[in-house]
Amino acid sequence: MATEALTLSRVNALYGDSHVLHEVSFSLPAGRVLALLGRNGAGKTTCMSAIIGLLPPRDGQISLFGETIARLSPEAISRRGVGLVPQGRRIFQTLTVRENLLVARQSRPGTAKPWTFGRVFDLFPQLQKRAQQIAGSLSGGEQQMLAIGRALMGNPRVLLMDEPSEGLAPRIVTEVGQTIARLKQEGLSIVLVEQNVKLAFDLADDVIMLNTGRVVYTGGVGALRSDEGALTQHLGIF
Repeated sequence: MATEALTLSRVNALYGDSHVLHEVSFSLPAGRVLALLGRNGAGKTTCMSAIIGLLPPRDGQISLFGETIARLSPEAISRRGVGLVPQGRRIFQTLTVRENLLVARQSRPGTAKPWTFGRVFDLFPQLQKRAQQIAGSLSGGEQQMLAIGRALMGNPRVLLMDEPSEGLAPRIVTEVGQTIARLKQEGLSIVLVEQNVKLAFDLADDVIMLNTGRVVYTGGVGALRSDEGALTQHLGIF
């Protein structure tokens, strides 16, 4: 099995006539967390859309554990093992918590410890209490838990998380961070888009920074923490 869970090689993507991703290349080693950082409009969500198949690349390659997935449908990419926690949660508002989890359930042969209702409820006990509640009536934090749980029910090999702390109270942000740390500890490979730089640094092993759809920085978290110039130029902090 390839040691790289996810690889992008010279990916270009367009919205109509707008060139939005320019020769984007990076890799996510298996079992690690890669933070995808950048200012608003840098191309982070667009990159996630290209990986999951919502914006098929014009050219370049995207591989999942060595298997090409570029230009497959989002459904086919999901079946191969890519899960998405989308920005804004996008839960099914009119379904119950349990129904949200049920519609996302996929089995994956050979999975040592598959995600089930029981495992998701163990990770998020609050969801078990709300299992029969309409999802649209949940708090913001509970909806984010549900979005994560729904993605896990697909038993992903790679999990894409787009702004999981967005709009949440500090206490809930801490809980989301603890959840991501637990998933990392279990060996899940994660791409994390996150505006909360401290949270990203606490969780990630490696960092990719984008600016106007181009990779402008690649490195480990430790090196970036001390690179004041890169943090100022590309993230606007300091």
